[in-house]
Amino acid sequence: MEKIPMTRAGFDLLDEELRVLRSDERPAVIREIAEAREHGDLSENAEYHAAREKQSLLEGRIKELEAIISRAEVIDPTRLSGSIKFGATVTLVDEDNDEERTYQIVGEAEADLERGLLNMRSPLARALIGKDEGDSVEVVTPGGGKSYEILTIRFI
Repeated sequence: MEKIPMTRAGFDLLDEELRVLRSDERPAVIREIAEAREHGDLSENAEYHAAREKQSLLEGRIKELEAIISRAEVIDPTRLSGSIKFGATVTLVDEDNDEERTYQIVGEAEADLERGLLNMRSPLARALIGKDEGDSVEVVTPGGGKSYEILTIRFI
């Protein structure tokens, strides 16, 4: 099985989500199903069907998280240095509008662009990997081409 690289912070977030789903959400859904059963005929019981649907989605997410966590390879970015690679925190400047952005290159399971966590399989991350401070990169995205200059690379 292929290992899934992730940072310690990403692993801890997924592990905490799994813990909450197992210890809080799962028992709550089971109670909802039991309460809905008490209302009688299950074939026309909307509460029962909604609770079962919720349970199905919950169990699917639990299985997904268990699979990710079992294959996780936690990488400590503070032990890395050099050019851009997994775990690097990179500050870029958009060469068209001089807007600065900072991203950390992380695994697919922990990526969250709003928090500056860039999926290592994204077009931008793939263009950045192997580059150094001062390099320019051209990225073709669904929104068109962009040019960035790499200002800093940190491993924190």
